[in-house]
Amino acid sequence: MATLYKTAQTEFKDVDDILEEREQRSSIKQRVLMVASRGVTYRQRHLMTDLEALMPHAKKESKVEAKQEMGVLNELAEIHNCNNVFYMEARKHQDLYLWISRAPSGPSVKFLVQNIHTMDELKMTGNCLKGSRSVLSFDATFDGEPYLQLLKEILTQTFGVPKGARRSKPFFDHVYTFSVVDGRIWFRNYQIVEKDAETGGDMAKNAKPTLVEIGPRFVLNPIRIFEGSFGGPTLYENPRYVSPNAVRAAIRAQKSAKYANRVADIAEHEANVQANPLPVDPLKDVFD
Repeated sequence: MATLYKTAQTEFKDVDDILEEREQRSSIKQRVLMVASRGVTYRQRHLMTDLEALMPHAKKESKVEAKQEMGVLNELAEIHNCNNVFYMEARKHQDLYLWISRAPSGPSVKFLVQNIHTMDELKMTGNCLKGSRSVLSFDATFDGEPYLQLLKEILTQTFGVPKGARRSKPFFDHVYTFSVVDGRIWFRNYQIVEKDAETGGDMAKNAKPTLVEIGPRFVLNPIRIFEGSFGGPTLYENPRYVSPNAVRAAIRAQKSAKYANRVADIAEHEANVQANPLPVDPLKDVFD
C-alpha cells in the first residue's frame, strides 16, 4: 500500500483509481496455450515455432496424442492458466488441422491449414523485434456475415498481444493481415518500416511508413464452428469445404478413369479388327 500512496502522490492520482486500473489490467489477460499432436511434419513444426516467436503471450506444451479426448486440452489450459488454446492436429503426415478454442466454455473453430510457408523458406527481407506487439488488420468482408464476425473476434483474442503481457515489448512494429479470399482466410505478416529505403535514415514528415513482408504465410479454410470448447452444438458449417481425403480420392479416380478409358479403347480396337478382318491377297504366296 505504501507503493500505491507514493505512486498517487507522484502522479496526482487517487489510490482507488490506481487499484481500479490494476484490476482492469489483471482481468483483461489473454494467454494462449500452443499444443501440437504427434505426427507433425518438419514444416508444420517450423510453422508452430514461427507463430510462438511472434506471440509472446503464448505458452507451449509438449505434444499430445491425437486420439485422446479434446477435454484434455481444456485441462492443460487450466493448468497453465490460459484462456485460449491453439491446437495443431496432424493427420496422415500431410494434412494439418488447426483448432482455436476459448477455454473452457467455448466457442471453438476448426480450420484446415493450407499453403504453408515458413520464415526459413520465404527468406523475406523484413524483420521485427521478438516480443513486440502487432497491429491486427482485418478485411472489410469480416463485417459482413455473422460467422465472419465471430471468427474475427476469435482471431483477435488469439493473435492480439495484450498490453503488459509477459515477454512483450511496449510498442508495435509489425502488422498481421487477415483477408477473406475465395471463402478462405489468408494470413500475412508485415514489418512497419519508418526509414528511407535508399538512404537508410529517417523518413520525411509527410512520408507514409511502408510494409515489408516477414512471414510466415498460410491459409485457413474454416470447417466448422462449435458452441463449446472442442465440441458441442454446431454454430456454422462451411458448405463449400471439401476434405483432403475426398480431393485425393477424386484425383485417384480421375487417373483410374484415364487408364480404364485406354483399356476400353484397346479392347474396342481389337474387337473391330476381329469383326472386320482385312481381305486376303491372292498373290500373297506366289513368291514363296
